[in-house]
Amino acid sequence: MKSMTGYGRGVCSEGGVELTAEVKSVNNRFLDLSVKCPRIFLAQEENIRAIVRRYITRGHVDVFVSCTDKREKEKNFTADISVARAYHRAAQQLKAALPDVADDTSLTFYLRLPDVVRTEESGEADEALVSALERALEEALTSLTKMREKEGQRLEADLLSRMQTIEELTQSISGRAPLVAQEYREKLTERIGEYLAGKVDETRILTEAAVYADKCNIDEELTRLRAHIKAFREICTLPEVGRKLDFLVQEFNRECNTVCSKSSDRQITALALAMKNEIEKVREQIQNLE
Repeated sequence: MKSMTGYGRGVCSEGGVELTAEVKSVNNRFLDLSVKCPRIFLAQEENIRAIVRRYITRGHVDVFVSCTDKREKEKNFTADISVARAYHRAAQQLKAALPDVADDTSLTFYLRLPDVVRTEESGEADEALVSALERALEEALTSLTKMREKEGQRLEADLLSRMQTIEELTQSISGRAPLVAQEYREKLTERIGEYLAGKVDETRILTEAAVYADKCNIDEELTRLRAHIKAFREICTLPEVGRKLDFLVQEFNRECNTVCSKSSDRQITALALAMKNEIEKVREQIQNLE
């Protein structure tokens, strides 16, 4: 079981390349990836996403990549002829306007002017940069996964504790339910006896009590609640549980609501409301699970 919340950082420093990858994740219904990296790594964005998907299946994930390349690399220079010609035309205009000024222009002069000479650099990351990126990202994701697993263990302990409480409330309701019809029958007998001066029609009492017992019967709901509790614990042993538990909690709510609507007994209603409170806390925690 993993939480969807976590943070991981990875660093690769080798051969003049210093690359840092950071990964942050929070809860989200689906996998939502956001990648922010230097322009030189734009062609690697799909590769970054593929690596992240190997570790994460659900959540909003932000990936940040920063890089410093201190390697000595051969540089290529190119001259922008159009810019040099524009400078040359401007120089001729000045010469015509100021004929007494000495002309000391040369190729070296033009090389020093802005934008005449430009450096050509590769627009994509080379093999060393890609390797550093992958290693740093794997390290960050491994760290993130450990944090998510640790948080997942805490959430699992809390969920199983609450499920134990829900099971105990189910047992209390189950123990109380058979007494409700019996108490209703006794009250009905007493009430009719008062109206009829002690003369009670036993057949009528039995019929009324049977109708009431059938109307308030919650055996099916209790049976389904026990089945849901068992299923919840089984799902908790799986690697990806978020969506499954989210659906199961909806079923818990449905059965609990039915128990509340059927019961006119104060004790059962109080127990069912306490159960609804626990179910809501479980639902909130599940929103953080992958």
